[in-house]
Amino acid sequence: MILALPHTYAADEAERRLPNVSAARALPGSAGELDRLLTRRRREWASLIDTAPDPALFDRTADAVRLAYARLALRHGRLGTDFHAYHNEGHILEICGDRIDRLVATLGLDALPLRDWCALLLFGAGHDLRQREAPALVDGVGANERASIAETWRILDATGFSRTHDADLYTALELMIAGSTFDGRPPPGDHPYNAADLVQRGGALAARLEPLLDARRPGWRLEADLVNALHLARIAADLDTANVADPFAHFATTAEKLCREREMLSGRLLEAGESAQPVLTFLTDGQDRFFFEQHRFQSDAGRAAFAAGKSANAGPLKALGAGLRAHVAAHGPPRSGAEVIAAYRAILAELLAAA
Repeated sequence: MILALPHTYAADEAERRLPNVSAARALPGSAGELDRLLTRRRREWASLIDTAPDPALFDRTADAVRLAYARLALRHGRLGTDFHAYHNEGHILEICGDRIDRLVATLGLDALPLRDWCALLLFGAGHDLRQREAPALVDGVGANERASIAETWRILDATGFSRTHDADLYTALELMIAGSTFDGRPPPGDHPYNAADLVQRGGALAARLEPLLDARRPGWRLEADLVNALHLARIAADLDTANVADPFAHFATTAEKLCREREMLSGRLLEAGESAQPVLTFLTDGQDRFFFEQHRFQSDAGRAAFAAGKSANAGPLKALGAGLRAHVAAHGPPRSGAEVIAAYRAILAELLAAA
């Protein structure tokens, strides 16, 4: 462990039920879309795969992604009983699919070696595996992220990676997942920890990994693997937050998913009156604050791939927030969070129709 983080997160029921890729493949309904994505990746990356020093690297990576995807589907996705509207297996598809596609289209496939592309796939699959850990920050790294690092390492172990021969990948994933931690400082007032809230507050720890490495590993700049791991951590942070650059309809839908997850984690029913103001605030002031004040690109690669898309979304986001505020001003305070979401969807549809 480069960051000397506590390593005490044991396997849970989902991990015990799916200990290896064979069990993941046998899980009904777990991987149709993912299999199509991985098949496409193999075809499109053939020039790198066929000439790689390690010819089996992509196959091991694909198996690790399959195992992580199945566990998240069972733990917090459509195959389980603790559904999270945003942090589920669909988020793996977003990062490992379209967002990496845009990175490849911008940089070119040869901009990174296969090993780094595989590291980004593994990050996309593993960084949000755990979402229910008790809050506890260590050097700014959240408990969910530390547990996800531990499980991702075990997934690598289970899919043919070696902590000796592939130490660079284990190290890279430690920094990449740690760097995806959002600002975990408690909000003002007496508010409980809420993982969905953090995605809208502060910024990714990737921006502060360099001084953390200075403290934990003096001389790290002389270690090529660590220098590359930090480089990948910054790209990974941009992949994780590239929803800001998604087509606006998808960006707005992502905000709704985060809002739904936030209310679920807060124990508020969307149909209840107590959810009305939190949902309204999240979908207006919260979105503005995240998009315009707190989100920053961490890497040149991320900026090149996603900055134009973010700029294109700025005007529509302002219009959506203004429309929702105007709706409330005209119709009075909402009676529930569900009512706010219905108005949000209607205004979004009007904006998309007029575009």
